[in-house]
Amino acid sequence: MSKVEQNSSLTPLLDDDYDTFLEENDDTTAFRTPFDSQLQKLLRRETELRLRIDELLEEIAELEAITRKQQQQKEQDEVKEGVQKSGQAGEPNNNKKGSWETFQAPEWCIPIKANVLTFEWDELAKACQFDVILMDPPWQLATHAPTRGVAIAYQQLPDVCIEEMPIQKLQENGFVFIWVINNKYAKAFEMMRKWGYTYVDDITWVKQTVNRRVAKGHGFYLQHAKETCLVGKKGEDPPGCQHSILSDVIYSERRGQSQKPEELYEMIEGLVPNGKYLEIFGRKNNLRDYWVTIGNEL
Repeated sequence: MSKVEQNSSLTPLLDDDYDTFLEENDDTTAFRTPFDSQLQKLLRRETELRLRIDELLEEIAELEAITRKQQQQKEQDEVKEGVQKSGQAGEPNNNKKGSWETFQAPEWCIPIKANVLTFEWDELAKACQFDVILMDPPWQLATHAPTRGVAIAYQQLPDVCIEEMPIQKLQENGFVFIWVINNKYAKAFEMMRKWGYTYVDDITWVKQTVNRRVAKGHGFYLQHAKETCLVGKKGEDPPGCQHSILSDVIYSERRGQSQKPEELYEMIEGLVPNGKYLEIFGRKNNLRDYWVTIGNEL
């Protein structure tokens, strides 16, 4: 067998099989070249990436199953609650599902119901370059079954799925606002850098009760009574940008799970008046006039 024929037979071999093949051939030194060594490294890396992809797909499938189960339980609880209220007050059942069926979106909003992982971002980038992008990523928590009274009612995404979104294509100049949870600060800064942004500021939302007291929540070491939104900037200021006219602290009543304060939208619109605004991972309660809102729960 010629050396050319020997080298051509190496193509389908991977890692251990490749090494075994080399050991079983008497003339291995004749064709063990720097190219073969590099090929081994690439094949090994490919195997590692394939295994990682399989793990992520399993995690996503597990999260989808958990989400479906939680949603079913939530709907059942809402029906039961509606029946109880109807029996007590003698009124028809006005559960949340029914209220969403009669929901009317703001007249000038642009809702796009889509899976953000498969959405055609390139087409959107060609159609519009945004001045402000707002994101409330469904960060994956350390555990799928959080304790201390925390109930998760939405699908979570692994970090890799969020950071692979092509945010950098949607904006040449402007700001990105990213809501973060306590254990995702470092990852959020890493994503900003990857997308081409520089961290410039942050906004603190101090949660309040209906009586204007601090609304304490659950936490591992301390009770959480605030949330943070990081602000990044890319390129130049967008047209009409206003400087130093707004506070970086929002005092506002605590809302439903994952619902952020209305004041943030007013703050963004004050920072960049008459801008082109985009929100990613939005829900129906996020719809707002003159905003493009993309999410799979619209």
